[in-house]
Amino acid sequence: MGLPWIGETLDFYKAQRKNQLYEDFVEPRIRKYGKTFKTRLMGCPTVVVNGAEANKFFLSNEFKLVISSWPASSVQLMGTNSIMEKQGEKHHFLHGIVVKSLNSSGLEYLVPKICRMVEIHFAKYWDSGKETIRLYNLTKVLTFSIVLKCFLGIEVKPGTLEIFDRVLEGVFAAPINIPGSTFSRAKKARNDIENMLVDIIRKKRFEMELEERRGTAEEEGSLLSGLVAALIHGEISESEVLDNIVLLVFAAHDTTSFAIAMTFRMLALHPTWYSHLLKEHDDILSSKNGDETLTFEDTKKMTYTWQVARESMRIFPPIFGSFRKAIDDIEYEGFIIPRGWKVLWTTYGTHHNAEYFKDPLSFNPSRFEEPIQPYTYVPFGGGPRLCAGYQLAKLNILIFVHYVVTRYDWSLVNPDEPIANDPLPFPSQGMPIKISPKLS
Repeated sequence: MGLPWIGETLDFYKAQRKNQLYEDFVEPRIRKYGKTFKTRLMGCPTVVVNGAEANKFFLSNEFKLVISSWPASSVQLMGTNSIMEKQGEKHHFLHGIVVKSLNSSGLEYLVPKICRMVEIHFAKYWDSGKETIRLYNLTKVLTFSIVLKCFLGIEVKPGTLEIFDRVLEGVFAAPINIPGSTFSRAKKARNDIENMLVDIIRKKRFEMELEERRGTAEEEGSLLSGLVAALIHGEISESEVLDNIVLLVFAAHDTTSFAIAMTFRMLALHPTWYSHLLKEHDDILSSKNGDETLTFEDTKKMTYTWQVARESMRIFPPIFGSFRKAIDDIEYEGFIIPRGWKVLWTTYGTHHNAEYFKDPLSFNPSRFEEPIQPYTYVPFGGGPRLCAGYQLAKLNILIFVHYVVTRYDWSLVNPDEPIANDPLPFPSQGMPIKISPKLS
C-alpha cells in the first residue's frame, strides 16, 4: 500500500497527469494482484476494482453499501449541498429535477436553442477567415455557453468561463488555503461565482413569485426555473440551488467538450467511417427546406453518429472512474472491505478490456449496433448516480457534429497530439484543425 499516510498517492498523481492512470498505475497492479487490489490514496485505504461485475456491484449498491466519496477540495469547491454529496431521498429529488428538464418535451425545447447558439458560435469563431482553429478550446466556449444559457437559462458574461476554469484547477489540489496556492485561487474563484449566482437566483425567484401572484406564471423549460420552483415551495434551500448549478456546469461542459474532440479525432483517423457519417448528415440536410433548422426528431435519425461518438468515448472516456466509500463492511470477491475504506471503480477496466470488447483499442463503431452488456460501457457512470445530464451531452455532440460536417472541410493539424490530464483529460494543444467552408 506504499508509504504511511501518503501510500501510493504520488505514483497515482504522476500517472494521472500523463493521462496514463490505467496503463501506468492500475494495469501493473492488476497483473500483480488481480482485478481487485488495495492501495492507499490521499491518506485513505482504497480498494481498486475493475470489470463489469465490479461496476455493477458497486454502482448499483449506491446508498446501500457505498456512498459517493470525493476529496475534501472537490467537496468545498463544488459545494456541500450539491447532488454529488446528497444521499437517498434528497439525491433522488434533485436528480429528478434535472431529469425532468431533459425529458422529451425538454429536449424538444432545447434543440432549437442549441442550434442557434452553435450558429452564433460558428459565425464568430469559425467564419472569421482563420485557416486554423483549436477545436477543443473553442468547443469548451460553446458547451459552456449552451449549459448556462440554453439549459440553465443564465446569460453568459465575459470572463465567466475563465472563473469556472480556475475553480476546476483546484478540484483535486491539496485543500490548503494558503494565499497563492492552487486551492486558494480556486476558492476565490468559487466565491466570485457564488456572488454572481446568488443575485441571479434571487432575481429569478422574485420574477417567478411575482408571476405566480399575478396568475401569469408559465412553465419554463430551463433547469434554473425548476430549481427555483423547488426553492419557492420550500423543498430545497438557496445553497442547494447554487451548489447544484455550479456542479452541473462543470459536469456538463468539460466532459462534453472532450467527447466532441475525441469524436473528431477518430473521424479524422478513420476516413471510411467518416464517409458513412457524412452521408447520414447529408441525408438529413437534404430533407430540410432553406434555412429550416434541426429538430429533436432529426437528432433521432443520427444513429450512426451516436455509434461513432459512443465508440470514441469508449476509447477515450471523459472520466477515469470515481470513488465510493463503504458504509458497512462489504464482502466482495472473497475480500472484506472494511467500513470507511474507499473504493475506486474505473471506466478503463471494461472499456479497454478484450473480455468485454473484442480488439478493444481498435475503432469500430459497428460494435454498438447490438446491445452492450450492462455495466461494461460506463462513460456516464451507472446505477442511481448515472449522469443526469447525459441526454444534454448527447444533443450537444450530435448537433455540433452535424453543423461541422455539413458546413466545413477540416483536417487535424497534429493527429498524434498527446492527451493531458488536469484533472480531466484534454488535448494538450487544444486540438488545432485546418478548416475551410464547403463549396455549395
